[in-house]
Amino acid sequence: MQAIFVQFKCRPGRAYSVASALVETVEEISEVFSTSGQYDLIAKFYLEAGRDIGHFVTERLQVIDGVADTFTTVAFKAFGRE
Repeated sequence: MQAIFVQFKCRPGRAYSVASALVETVEEISEVFSTSGQYDLIAKFYLEAGRDIGHFVTERLQVIDGVADTFTTVAFKAFGRE
């Protein structure tokens, strides 16, 4: 599985509805957080190996009503306590 993080800029007043839409309609989502700064939300997704990230973001995420912009980061290795 490939982990990606996508930050979302939302249209004014739409961050909570975008977060709800992500959780309700995108099965690849792991979690979503509201954030401060340039972006309103950040979400973690797990995609199958070899899946086209660009198509996923443009066809599944950017089309959600209320999304104004996205910024995608691809994750390579997770570090943590065992």
